[in-house]
Amino acid sequence: MSLLVVGTVAFDAIETPFGKTDKIIGGAATYISLAASYFTKNINLVAVVGDDFPKESIDLLKKHHVNTEGLQIKKGEKSFFWSGKYHNDMNTRDTLITELNVLADFNPIVPASYKDCEFLMLGNLQPSVQKQVIAQLPQRPKLIVLDTMNFWMNSTLDELLDTLKMVDVLTVNDEEARILSKEHSLVKAAQKILKMGPKNLIIKKGEHGALLFNKTQVFFAPALPLEDVFDPTGAGDSFAGGFIGYLSKTKDTSFENMKRAIIFGSAMASFCVEKFGTEKLVGLNQKEVDNRVQEFVDLVQFEIEID
Repeated sequence: MSLLVVGTVAFDAIETPFGKTDKIIGGAATYISLAASYFTKNINLVAVVGDDFPKESIDLLKKHHVNTEGLQIKKGEKSFFWSGKYHNDMNTRDTLITELNVLADFNPIVPASYKDCEFLMLGNLQPSVQKQVIAQLPQRPKLIVLDTMNFWMNSTLDELLDTLKMVDVLTVNDEEARILSKEHSLVKAAQKILKMGPKNLIIKKGEHGALLFNKTQVFFAPALPLEDVFDPTGAGDSFAGGFIGYLSKTKDTSFENMKRAIIFGSAMASFCVEKFGTEKLVGLNQKEVDNRVQEFVDLVQFEIEID
């Protein structure tokens, strides 16, 4: 049994107050897969790139135990490209360039060897494409996690609502939760969104941590205070990768274990932002991951007596 990751493998060009990059490797599925690889060694990727995508970057994914049989390489076509510039607060950014290229007509094909997946992570894509993936699986996975964004909420809301009925966990940021629910209070927003279909909801709040909701419970995990935040690109996807990777490793989808998974996801996101692109997610060792998780535990652990 395995983890199936579906999303973008792409090029990014990033500018922050701390520097800028030329084209580097990015894409939701790249960050998700790299982050998950520190917890599970059976990751199957479905994505599409052009023949401009470097072989060494595909080899890097393979070194992180990512099966690339489902990575379509379109001859004579270009890979998806995004360029963005972050403001001084690092919480807001301007999109400078978006070139869909091969993503414009992406038809996800799940190889036969992937179809027994136990965990499915659907990265940010058009909701109808996410639904296509679920429809190709002969048996429903143990857990389906879906990430989406405000663009789909504004342009393909009916498609999104249809797809949300099919998933177990939805991940969005706080702005997206408010857009989807039309509620300012995140508690009210969560209650509305959970009625749309997902059994669990994660609301990411960037440097202010993350919230996990089901219909009767709520859990908050802080973000780790970091001295240096160079690039927030991919932090949410790295979070999702750590989250689904830990659940895939433990095979426990209870709310209590999801609380632990959020800490592991937060740890992977904290690594991601310390360097540009995927640089920090490549070549970590288990001790580094364990120490970072322990920092989260130490951050919130306290004893108190109530008379």
